[in-house]
This record gives sequence, structure tokens and C-alpha cells, in this order.
Amino acid sequence: MSQPSTQVIAIGNAIVDVMAPCDDALIERFGMTRGGMTLIDTDRAKELYAAMGPAREISGGSAANTLAGLAALGARCAFIGQVAQDQLGEVFAHDIRAGGIRFDTAARAGDPPTARCLIFVTPDGQRTMNTFLGASQYLPAAALDEAAIADAEILYLEGYLWDPEEPRAAMRRAIAAAKSAGRKVAFTLSDAFVIDRHGDDFRAMIDAGDIDILFANHIELASLTGQDDFHAGIDSLKDKVPLLVVTRSEQGAVAASGGKLYEVPAEPVAKVVDTTGAGDLFAAGFLYGHVNGRAIDECLTMGAVCAAEIISHYGARPEANLTELVARRLG
Repeated sequence: MSQPSTQVIAIGNAIVDVMAPCDDALIERFGMTRGGMTLIDTDRAKELYAAMGPAREISGGSAANTLAGLAALGARCAFIGQVAQDQLGEVFAHDIRAGGIRFDTAARAGDPPTARCLIFVTPDGQRTMNTFLGASQYLPAAALDEAAIADAEILYLEGYLWDPEEPRAAMRRAIAAAKSAGRKVAFTLSDAFVIDRHGDDFRAMIDAGDIDILFANHIELASLTGQDDFHAGIDSLKDKVPLLVVTRSEQGAVAASGGKLYEVPAEPVAKVVDTTGAGDLFAAGFLYGHVNGRAIDECLTMGAVCAAEIISHYGARPEANLTELVARRLG
């Protein structure tokens, strides 16, 4: 098998995050699901945007955020995702390429516009996300560069993009391309609502051996396994996935591999400003350690360091030097 030129190639939603602080009363007034992610239509997007205070626009999307962290650490990365031929599409393409990530997917003409996520951040740092998927849900299988997928050490997929039919078919094709080339497939479950809709698909993929690395948080783990007890959930999956990684917010993270369990505490943070992207950047730190041959407990620590950096400021893209933070922590 040839040496891959790309370390991680990801397929995900190409989204621009529009973020603004708000009080709890606004969340209640508009009936938003506090701390969760809700898919919205065009009319709801306009209504919520009108209610936002001064906002920041930052390119986002779960898998793209993970790649931004990986690239900041020095990994060779590529992204596949659909934007429209509009201003936000140009913003997204510029931002991801400026981060050193290869992005060759052609922009889509006409409606719908580029996806955007309206994020309301309450004083405790919780983010309430309202996502208009727009053009991102029309990623066709024809947009895949199967040679690029075969030339990447890891194919990384986000569960959020499993919901629309067209990109779901594209991701199935991408998994087949990666597997036929002898590459690893990493999958992040993204949110419990995705599991509620597609859990049977995910469980079938796990049983078929299609997923080599599975990322989840403790809520998603319970939803996927039907086990409310955290350790029972781990036990039910640990022999089905070669590498299982589960985050537990302030309780740290756990990994299971080869019959062994690894655990690290959360890194200390002076103040939690915004939890947007914490799981995405945890995956970035973990995967960076993994593709560079670090031990699993070190990979977990690298993930925790990156997650701590991201929750200390607004936005899901790193602002501090992640390489320095990791080096300071691990030596």
C-alpha cells in the first residue's frame, strides 16, 4: 500500500457560523432548544437572524472545524463539501484554503444559498445552534475525488451530513473508496437527533466493520447504544469498533481499543466562554496524535488541550498556537 500524501480528508457541511451573545430570555422567547442544534428552514433563518445582536461570521461546519485544528497542528488535510456561488460561499472557501487545507469542490450555481448556522451564546458559554443547511445538503457523489480519498490515511465523516439523501450517498461511496484502498474511516456521531433518525444505519456500519475510529460524546453514546449507564455503553461498543473515543465534557474523555480502556481528565480552563466546536477540536487533537503514532492516552490529552483552547473564546476555529499548547502540556 502506497504512503498517503494526505493525512486526513474530511467530508462535511460547508457552513458559515454566525455567532452572537444573548440572554436566556431570548432563547425562551423563540422556543429554541437550549444547548442543542436544530435544523431550520429559510423563513426561520430570517426570523432568528433579525433577532440576533451584533454577530461575527466565522467559517464553520463540524468536520471543517476539525480540519482547521488539524492543519493548525501541522497535518496535511483536504476537505470535500458543497457551497453555493455566493458571498458566504466565497468566505468559506477563502477561510479553509487560508488555513492550509486543500478544497477543490466546485461551487454550486443557483439556490439554495450557502449553509449558515445561527449560534446564540448564553452567559454560561452554552451555544444554541440553528442550522440552515442550504447548498451543503446537495453534495453529489459526482463531486467526490476518489483518488484523493484513496490517497489519504484517514477519511473523516460527520454525522450531521448523513441526514440529507444526496451527501449520504456520497459518503457511502467515499467509505467504499477508502476501504478498497486499505485506508481508515473515522466517523463522528455529531448529535443525538442524528442518531434518532439514522441510528440503524450507524449500527449497521459498525457491525459491518466500516468504521475504524468512532467519536461520540456521552449523550450520543447513550442514544446509539440504548445504555443510560456510561460504562455499560462503552462495554457494548468496545469490541465492535477498533478505536472508540468518547468525550464527557468537564469529566474528560475515554478511549477503548484492543480490550484496554484509557481515560484523561478535562484540561483546566479559566473561564468557559463558548463551547462551540469543543468536540470538533477534541477530534482534531486526537487525530493529529493518532496519525503521528502517539500513544492513545497522549492522543486523548492532545484532544483535551485543543478542546480547552476552543472553549476559552468565541468561535470554533483555534486562536492560540495549538502546537505550542500541546508541546507545553506533553513536552
